[in-house]
Amino acid sequence: MTDQIKGEDVSVGAATRYGDAGTAPLGTRAPVVSGKPYHDVFSPFFDAVELRKWSFYRAGVAEFVASFLFLYITIQTVMGNIRLGACNGVGTQGIAWAFGGMIFALVYCTAGISGGHINPAVTLGLFLARKVSFPRTIFYMVCQCLGAICGAGVVKGFQPDFYETAGGGANRVAHGYTLGDGLGAEIVGTFILVYTVLSATDPKRQARDSFVPRLAPLPIGFAVFLVHLATIPITGTSINPARSLGTAIIFNRNIAWDDQWVFWVGPFLGAALAAAYQMLVIRAMPFRAKQLAEET
Repeated sequence: MTDQIKGEDVSVGAATRYGDAGTAPLGTRAPVVSGKPYHDVFSPFFDAVELRKWSFYRAGVAEFVASFLFLYITIQTVMGNIRLGACNGVGTQGIAWAFGGMIFALVYCTAGISGGHINPAVTLGLFLARKVSFPRTIFYMVCQCLGAICGAGVVKGFQPDFYETAGGGANRVAHGYTLGDGLGAEIVGTFILVYTVLSATDPKRQARDSFVPRLAPLPIGFAVFLVHLATIPITGTSINPARSLGTAIIFNRNIAWDDQWVFWVGPFLGAALAAAYQMLVIRAMPFRAKQLAEET
């Protein structure tokens, strides 16, 4: 009897993962459960009900704390690298790992509470993809910026004199590059990040590739790491307006404010392009909506 139950469990599991027959080669057939393998969930533009829920404000607190910790660790890493010098510092790769590693850890910790955005550009991309409401979008952005300001402030509090002389980890377009170069780098870098976020959290992908172990924070953190490797020499890599605003406010020198618009326009444009690409090309949402309308 036990062997029969085990056999049935294996059969059901195989059918769920590899198709009804349970014999399809790995990765060649999308699993279909009850003829409806996934559900698209879209948030309304405005939801007054969520404003009365503690979960809404708890999510904002989570975004604040995550942004605070993100700025503290990453800017502290930048300051430490400058203090130790080229020979003993962590270098560009170490800084890139600090940014990517912290995103991985923080998204993993906060995804179940707030979604783990930690970045106004990511929040905008998810809003345009109809994953978060407008009030939540604004609330998250405010909390992210406040957390970033506090995180950079704590770094300055530990070493105020050195923080000022070392540039405060503020973003700026590096000498030898034009503002157009910096803007382009931020657009492409943020596109990669937001596209990765949307792909890693896509319900259709989760249903189609359910046989592949999924840990969304890992590809997101790795995308941040790779983008930093590519663009640290150009802009210091922002791809996160809150990160740039927090360091600019605490450092508060003209050199940090002169190019500030690049680190808002670039990431927001990159996020919007990634959302449009995901919805229009990858998911083909308008065509699916038209097909469903014709079928009904």
